[in-house]
Amino acid sequence: MPQPTPRRPPQAPPAEGHITAEDVLLFANAATTSTGQREFHSDDGAQTLSLDFLHAYMLGNYRELYAATLALDINDHNAALIVRHLLETAAEATAEQRAAEGRLIARRLTRMPPQRVYALFTALRRAKVNNRRTRAIMRDWLAARPDPAFDAVKYRSGLKRALRHAHLPAATQELGPFLFSAHGGRRFATPLLETWRRAHYEQAAVYELPFTVAEGFAARHGIDRGAFLERIAPRMTRLERLRLQESAAALGAGSVRTDLKRMPLTRLASYVLGLSLDERAARRPELTAALRAAANRGAGPQARSWGRVTAVLDDSFSAYGSGQKRRRPLAVALAAHHLLGALAEEGGYTALWTSGRTDALLAFPYGATPLGERVLDALETSPDLLLIVSDGWDNAPPGLAAEVLRVWRERLDPEGRVTVVHLNPVYDAEVFDVRRLSPAVPTAGIRDAEDLPSLVGLARFATGRTGLPELRAHLDARTAAFLASPEDTR
Repeated sequence: MPQPTPRRPPQAPPAEGHITAEDVLLFANAATTSTGQREFHSDDGAQTLSLDFLHAYMLGNYRELYAATLALDINDHNAALIVRHLLETAAEATAEQRAAEGRLIARRLTRMPPQRVYALFTALRRAKVNNRRTRAIMRDWLAARPDPAFDAVKYRSGLKRALRHAHLPAATQELGPFLFSAHGGRRFATPLLETWRRAHYEQAAVYELPFTVAEGFAARHGIDRGAFLERIAPRMTRLERLRLQESAAALGAGSVRTDLKRMPLTRLASYVLGLSLDERAARRPELTAALRAAANRGAGPQARSWGRVTAVLDDSFSAYGSGQKRRRPLAVALAAHHLLGALAEEGGYTALWTSGRTDALLAFPYGATPLGERVLDALETSPDLLLIVSDGWDNAPPGLAAEVLRVWRERLDPEGRVTVVHLNPVYDAEVFDVRRLSPAVPTAGIRDAEDLPSLVGLARFATGRTGLPELRAHLDARTAAFLASPEDTR
């Protein structure tokens, strides 16, 4: 059965360049929001099938633009899929395309968590992708890793598979025996490798290992969980501390704490929403200060430069997301709320939640989605920018937001004095895109609120008023900045 093509709003037949621009933006939205996991309105099977179709469609029709999306704010799941598909089809690319793709792939891999990269290398091995370019990319990435011994201990299986698949020698003389030999009681000169060996029979050595490795040894030795977390706390990363500090506190491991003000904004918002309402209220000064600090850091030099801003933020029941992406849409809305407060001029920010609540810290998913009413309220504030953060399911009553925006744009503000942008954190598998509110309003997918400033800039291409040359120029500029940015080897 032939695959369906992505749906677009009914309109006059556009020029070929406009079709290409629409397809690229549609794919960028999907690659930003979807991770192939279950969403509120679609299961993981539908998400994966829809996403796989878009990857095949883009690779087959717009290979250069497909590769260029690696420079955009897409998520790591889709970045890994793009890299894999480009390497699988290397024979179909020209020499010039392979050179450009190689630079983009190499830089993107430095920005991905190492466990993601090792999983990608494993997927390439299973797919029997072993061309010269693949081996060179694997070789260069492994050579740039700052601590081969650390990788050998923490990502042992992934590193072994990568070295075997690319036919590469171990980085040091001891790594080969450590990875591939039955070393038994052999001692190692490399401190971390020797610590790993001792941890098999010496409990004190467990606390000198990376947390995820030490966790397995602690279970093997039968170490009390609370005592283990208390002693291993100095070896935890910031995200590990954030993830475990509540359960650790319940076990009496009070040293497992993290400085919330240093956490990424959207990750921090997810943590806040995972707390009970009572705990949020009790810790209000701490949590509010941390969210504002993260927002000010995210705003950077653009702080207080956006004029008057009004946000319509969706906290309806569908903002719960799913069991796999729990409260993710609401976390994006909460993080965007604080970021917009930092970007707007002093005293120029207004937040309107769909529920009507005014206490953002106590937000929780509940009720219908009266977007139309909130958009009307927002336009009455006469903002310079109206930003809507919602999954687009306007159902109280259905379609009111689209009609309000149409009338506003066609009759009340045809000159576009008020910029209206819709950011959607949820991929709709059925329509191969994020759900849109109105053809007159640009919609872009968003995964992390930190990407909001760049997405507002990208969204201007989604109205059809600009074509492929402008979009290509934008992608070229983003690619140049992406390739010129400092390496981020994690």
